[in-house]
Amino acid sequence: MTEIATFAAGCFWGVEKAFQRFYKGENFETAVGYTGGSDSSPDYKKVCTGSTKHAEALQIRYTPNEKINYPALVEFFYRMHDPTTLNSQGPDVGTQYRSVIFTHGAEQERIAKQVTAEVQEKHYKGKTIVTEIVPAGEWFDAEEYHQKYLDKNPEGYECPSHFLRW
Repeated sequence: MTEIATFAAGCFWGVEKAFQRFYKGENFETAVGYTGGSDSSPDYKKVCTGSTKHAEALQIRYTPNEKINYPALVEFFYRMHDPTTLNSQGPDVGTQYRSVIFTHGAEQERIAKQVTAEVQEKHYKGKTIVTEIVPAGEWFDAEEYHQKYLDKNPEGYECPSHFLRW
């Protein structure tokens, strides 16, 4: 059975690439897009202004197994960015770059909160994780040129804050 996980942690290009590298060889699909906002037709230009309240996000479709399952995805999400910075990751600043776990149902919400508490205790003593955990809203695919951007443009921009922290 295919499941969906949705995360935001800065520029969606870097988030997508981090998950692709870590889960290389696993059976999953990614798409970048916009969610968590109020505009009914967001696009890159509007989202970049911050006025739509959307986040640049990554949506992952996967079939759970030993390596790729929701708790593991949430833990990796915390490993690949700094969840203690509010509305920014590296050089990317604004609400569209906030750290968010968009949950698809009560079980994902429970797992996200549990993993967040564990990560906070184990890896961020003295700092506060500011990641939002909110129900997933309407998803809007980003423009085609954003999809798999760093695969198409290997010399392109990659957020330097996306590296494994532990």
